[in-house]
Amino acid sequence: MIKAAVLGATGYTGTELIRLLSVHPDVELVLVSSESYDGKKVSEIHPQFKGQVELTLESMQIEEIPHSIDLVFCALPHGHSAAAGAALLKRGFRVVDLSADFRLKKSELYTNWYGIKHPHTELLDSSVYGLPELYGQDIKSADLVANPGCYPTGIILGLAPLLKHKLIDLKSIIIDAKSGVSGAGRTPRQPFHFPDCTENFKAYRIASHQHTPEIEQELSRLAGGDLQVTFTPHLVPMVRGILCTTYLTIEGSKSEEDLCNLYKNFYSSCPFVRIYEPPYLPETRFVRGSNYCDLALKLDNRTNRLIIVSVIDNLVKGASGQAVQNMNIMFGLSEKTGLGQLAV
Repeated sequence: MIKAAVLGATGYTGTELIRLLSVHPDVELVLVSSESYDGKKVSEIHPQFKGQVELTLESMQIEEIPHSIDLVFCALPHGHSAAAGAALLKRGFRVVDLSADFRLKKSELYTNWYGIKHPHTELLDSSVYGLPELYGQDIKSADLVANPGCYPTGIILGLAPLLKHKLIDLKSIIIDAKSGVSGAGRTPRQPFHFPDCTENFKAYRIASHQHTPEIEQELSRLAGGDLQVTFTPHLVPMVRGILCTTYLTIEGSKSEEDLCNLYKNFYSSCPFVRIYEPPYLPETRFVRGSNYCDLALKLDNRTNRLIIVSVIDNLVKGASGQAVQNMNIMFGLSEKTGLGQLAV
């Protein structure tokens, strides 16, 4: 059994980790931390775990984490995971970090987009970007996995086959993305207050969303050269789910059937990527609560533009489910272990 700890266990991603790990056949969840609820049982804060997970939440004391633990999930806020991750690695633990603290390879980008100086830049080169469909081999031996952001997960998986095969005009990429409110985290803030969100639909952080450099970093890596994208996120009045509609110009002549076959071949060994064939299109309810990323393509022959639709559950494939998928790879398990849930 893999002995696991979750730091930051009462936020949305921490709670999802508990839900998934508590039914994982090869995991024993032995430690959960929370600064706000130190000394309380998990089931007191999240009653859905009553009778299933009765662990007591502890204040995070990294020096007191037992050496018997095999993996630590850091579900801490951006800016807090860097120090925790460095201390955990120093003590010899393997780490999957769900914050943005180890995703960007250039520390100046982290400073520019997150507004704080990175305290452990020496770890940025050694961290592995935890997108299993692209970097599974590197994840296997990694001690520090930087779990991708939710928007980047859906966007990168939607574009990867085309970039690998040099089929995109790199200056043409426009990404229109919509997310449920849980993507903003559990801490209450006015823009995400229920009366401000319900029966409302809005764009936010246009040309300034913090996931932009992560998206561009990974797409550039796939393309073999620097590229920039136009990325506009929107807030949808639902709890969970992300739908990305990406527009681009295709290089060369490819039919819609050719492109669909390209995607099927590219993801043929990836159990959590599903390709929809015309006329079907993915919807967020088809993946809610699951670890799937569903993709569909539509070629507009009139304009020679390709439209890609990708959907994920932002808390599962966009965060905690993908973290468990990374753990499975790190410990030699099937990627699918403990992640067989279909959509709710």
